Amino acid sequence: ILNYDIMARFRRRTCIILLLFILFICSIMMALKTLRPDRAGFGDPFGLGLLPEFQQRTELLDNKQNSLNRVHGDTVTQISNMRAVAVNTMKASMPPVNKLEEELSSPNYNFHIFYYSWFGNPQFDGKYIHWNHPLLPHWDPKIANNYPKGRHNPPEDIGANFYPELGSYSSKDPSVIEAHMKQMLSASIGVIALSWYPPGMADENGEPTDDLVLVILDYAHKYNLKVTFHIEPYKDRDDRSMYHNVKYIIDKYGAHPAFYRHKTSTGRFLPMFYVYDSYVTIPEIWANLLTVSGSQTIRNTPYDALFIALLVEEKHKHDIHRSGFDGMYTYFATNGFSYGSSHHNWASLKAFCDSNNLMFIPSVGPGYIDTSIRPWNNHNTRNRVNGKYYETAFNAALLVRPEIISITSFNEWHEGTQIEKAVPKRTGQIVYLDYKPHKPNVYLELTQKWSEKYRKEKEQWLM
Repeated sequence: ILNYDIMARFRRRTCIILLLFILFICSIMMALKTLRPDRAGFGDPFGLGLLPEFQQRTELLDNKQNSLNRVHGDTVTQISNMRAVAVNTMKASMPPVNKLEEELSSPNYNFHIFYYSWFGNPQFDGKYIHWNHPLLPHWDPKIANNYPKGRHNPPEDIGANFYPELGSYSSKDPSVIEAHMKQMLSASIGVIALSWYPPGMADENGEPTDDLVLVILDYAHKYNLKVTFHIEPYKDRDDRSMYHNVKYIIDKYGAHPAFYRHKTSTGRFLPMFYVYDSYVTIPEIWANLLTVSGSQTIRNTPYDALFIALLVEEKHKHDIHRSGFDGMYTYFATNGFSYGSSHHNWASLKAFCDSNNLMFIPSVGPGYIDTSIRPWNNHNTRNRVNGKYYETAFNAALLVRPEIISITSFNEWHEGTQIEKAVPKRTGQIVYLDYKPHKPNVYLELTQKWSEKYRKEKEQWLM
């Protein structure tokens, strides 16, 4: 009996040690996922499903802004707990928050940040908009059946894995707009790349927002920020509609002091337009608008501008050049998700752009998680690792000496790429992620740090 008791205790002790060892290994793997991003290669079926070009079921095509609902219950709790273990296992060094929030920085007009004005709440809009985002189903019905359906129910349950310090705000709220401008200026950001649809048009989960542009321009001017336009893939976007929409933007907003114009190498000051999902339209159509000999050319007219295309696949660089675009950006904050968003490809892309007189604008982001709206897409999650992921992206961008760095994003909450202030929150079975052990403004502080580093290094590049 004694020997039996001894053996039983030995087996229990062995099982406990083995379980703890497995948990430790899991936590290490979660933390290191960011450092080995290419495990989620571009050929992965989850990754391909996020790109319209590869969707087999086009009715489920959704752009970056059509984010999904979040996973409820124990799954979220487990993810939060694993993240906590990973954070404790691997803490990145962070800059001290050594200045008051009121001491705003000077804007760096070479730092552009993608901004979304599509959020709404009952107080300002009569209902919730975007915070109540539906959960998007996987395109494979067999996989879709394994995940929850429905939509979020704000204000406690929102379509995001993090929770904003400002709550489920309205983009129309003047106090929110001003708070956003202060946050961006505190981060030394100079240019807001505003998500834009033509008047009367919106993404499938939102409502038209063009009537907000002048208000945003006014508040941006108050804080010495500039506004450029991130043109979304609106319905029937082609060379003709783009010509009319660019003309509309320049005629209506071009005289505003906050309207961004970029100084070119020839000394001209031209508006700039980021064109999301540009690759959906064939090069021949773009060439009608963007080449001097095009049938619908905008070149050498009062509406000429710099047009920046989205590069996803490597082959897109040739299409972009042939289309007449002036440059390319990479948008996605998921290192390894696409060719363009993979940091190790930036040097060759920059070399291609330099040899073809194009601008290369890499996009950096603090991390990525969209399981609140695409619960099946955890494979593309990129842990923030206490800011280390963000700093790694900035370091990769500076290595290629770009003229402009774009940031994804200020407030794309659905995809968890925001640097806007977020706070810890737990409600019912939902546990939101947060920026602990750091303060809500830690990603603004990091952006400011790298903005100053960029300024100093650029002085050396120009010498």
